[in-house]
Amino acid sequence: MNRHDDGGARGGAQPSPTPVAPFPRGVKLLHDPLRNKGTAFTEAERDAFGLRGLLPPRVMTMELQLGRVLANLRAQPDDLERYLFLVSLQDRNEHLFYELITENLEEVLPIVYTPTVGKACQQFGQIFRRPRGLFVSARDRGRVERVLRNWPHRDVRMVVMTDGARILGLGDLGAQGMGIPIGKLVLYTACAGIHPAQCLPITIDVGTDNEALRRDPLYIGLPEPRLRGPQYEELLEELVDALGRVFPDAVLQFEDFSTHNAFTLLERYRDRVCCFNDDIQGTAAVTLAGLYSVGRLTGTALRDQRLLLLGAGEAGIGICGLVTSAMVAEGLDESAARGRCWLFDTQGVVTAGRDRLAEHKRPYAHEHEPIADLAEAVRALRPSALIGVSGATGAFSREVLEAMAEVNEAPIVFALSNPTSKSECTAKEAMTHTRGRVIFASGSPFPPVDFEGRILVPGQGNNAYIFPGLGLGLVATGATRVTDEMFATAARTLADHVTDTDLAVGRVFPSFSRIREVSEAIAIAVAEVVYERGLARQPRPEDLAAAVRAWVFDPRYREYREYVAEGEEGA
Repeated sequence: MNRHDDGGARGGAQPSPTPVAPFPRGVKLLHDPLRNKGTAFTEAERDAFGLRGLLPPRVMTMELQLGRVLANLRAQPDDLERYLFLVSLQDRNEHLFYELITENLEEVLPIVYTPTVGKACQQFGQIFRRPRGLFVSARDRGRVERVLRNWPHRDVRMVVMTDGARILGLGDLGAQGMGIPIGKLVLYTACAGIHPAQCLPITIDVGTDNEALRRDPLYIGLPEPRLRGPQYEELLEELVDALGRVFPDAVLQFEDFSTHNAFTLLERYRDRVCCFNDDIQGTAAVTLAGLYSVGRLTGTALRDQRLLLLGAGEAGIGICGLVTSAMVAEGLDESAARGRCWLFDTQGVVTAGRDRLAEHKRPYAHEHEPIADLAEAVRALRPSALIGVSGATGAFSREVLEAMAEVNEAPIVFALSNPTSKSECTAKEAMTHTRGRVIFASGSPFPPVDFEGRILVPGQGNNAYIFPGLGLGLVATGATRVTDEMFATAARTLADHVTDTDLAVGRVFPSFSRIREVSEAIAIAVAEVVYERGLARQPRPEDLAAAVRAWVFDPRYREYREYVAEGEEGA
């Protein structure tokens, strides 16, 4: 595995992140999270970089440091304190931070991302300690490019951007939504190995319609009503254009925008820049992967599934679109495939006869009498799969789950809303109310369930299975566009990594402990699509898998010779 850092390429074909300042010495080196090794600096390094006396005299190994930070992490009283502990570690030593995560993925990911990140965003103003990422506000119109050029790293390859309008299932959190792009980019590094210096979180602060936040004296954003209309669109246009000039090799991920803006921005920019919307396309891919795995359990082809989705926003429409395409690939015509995807929103079943139907819902609005009750809809439509992407806590009630069990021998229930507090049902509820017959997955983790001797280990249908590997494949090839075919390929690759052992315990996704292996496979598969479709800026290498792996950041500390060479180059 190649080790990339701020000091230039070493053994890989790819350009490494470029330093913007001389290599630091002394206290400045200890305050540089990308280069700091803390007590692991060797005797020779302490002499070379003016660290003698600035550190305790004993030289520690990374293994000893890991043991210390892991013990301290576990000693914290709750998950929010554990989140803050990890943020502090990331701010002082990114190598140790990412080594801790990669060695303890299943334990740590729920803290750095869902469900804990949702609570962190809600309290972002109260827990704010040190800025990370870029805030581009409505007051920056006309000077956005100058704002972007304040970022210290020039070789940015992955940008995650939000305007905080719809954070997870928690609603409008304004500028406090910054926790989401920060957390997503942690997963890009932890799960797929994209170098942290090549990752840029951006929050667009255009105000908030959350009145409680506007009244909060500790709110970190503009305490103004949310900007809309032409002024909003002009700011976004300026920002996307400036990103193309300042960071021309970057992939742009739209994250947690309102439903209208999410669809609008994706359609406006998907054929102009290398971008995607994880809420629309990533959620669709992970759901499709779960349905492929379900087919192995039930012996049912995807084309024969009948879906009812609770939630007709970004995720719901994205799932319908990708599943429709996959069903067409299995031989259905498009009209028949769409007819197997039904939506249920706040008014009930989405039907063709409804007045003032939103444009994005029309392709999946079918002829049917109105049904306002979800359990009644299950009995009338007889879906094989009930998928929740609504953020409606407890919407899969006992009656709804029992209805699914009435119409299916093996009911499929995916409660995908995040965080855990917004899940449509728990794993235990799904097991209990279907008498142990459910095939279940959730967006946030649930513990195993024992129902009358049958142990269910819930699969986590989290987008983290998709976007890190997809992003690595795009970055490694220098992709110019992101297509739906790439998401379909990622879904199939993810499903192929579900083992018979996983299925035997009811898990339709791999264990999170294998996510780096899965992400690498997805990256290679996506890279193949990029080259096959002529969308790569990088020439195709002879060994594509090796070329993808060459981009992977190794969080282990570099050797002394390498470190000194970087110091001499930057001096």
